[in-house]
Amino acid sequence: MNRWLPLAGIAGAVVFAAAAVGFGWALPGYSHVTHPIAVLGAKGIPHANAFNLLGLMLPGLLASAAMLSMRQRLPRDAGWPVRIGAQLLFLSTLGVVALGLLPLDPEDLHNASSSYHATAWMLWWVAFVPGALLLAMGLRGRAGWWGVGRASVLAAVGMLYAVLFAVDTLPAGVAQRLGFGIWWIWVAWAGWAAWRAAARGA
Repeated sequence: MNRWLPLAGIAGAVVFAAAAVGFGWALPGYSHVTHPIAVLGAKGIPHANAFNLLGLMLPGLLASAAMLSMRQRLPRDAGWPVRIGAQLLFLSTLGVVALGLLPLDPEDLHNASSSYHATAWMLWWVAFVPGALLLAMGLRGRAGWWGVGRASVLAAVGMLYAVLFAVDTLPAGVAQRLGFGIWWIWVAWAGWAAWRAAARGA
């Protein structure tokens, strides 16, 4: 079973993308350009529970498995930046799971339900950015791991842009999907790259 865990991130990315496209196509009037992905799982939306399960919770759990696999394969003599970074990256995947468990209420964006959803959203990206940077810091100079470190820095910078600045220049739906795209590409690649680096004895 463990040999398949590095591929869990790839599977999660595929399931997430397929669910977003499929459920978005089935919802009349939904636009991937203007509407956030959370609308597909919002309260009162047809098939919301199915999307939350298949589009957020299941992919998030697959991403969690990929991060656990990566953490097990990191250099055993790595210092605290790597250990803390790996923990934060794992927490980020739980944020995606929480997005499905705590759906948005489109009728009231300020009630408790929407606030919990916003908290899950914050957990997702706020845990990822420092986690990726700490991981990169700890892996610096280690042969075989430089690709993971550099990719982590690029992903962290890209996430900050997508979440904090892209919304000012891009449609809201596009900006959000840019953030999710950066995150999923990193999760899919990092889980596999960590397995390759560990297999080479790096």
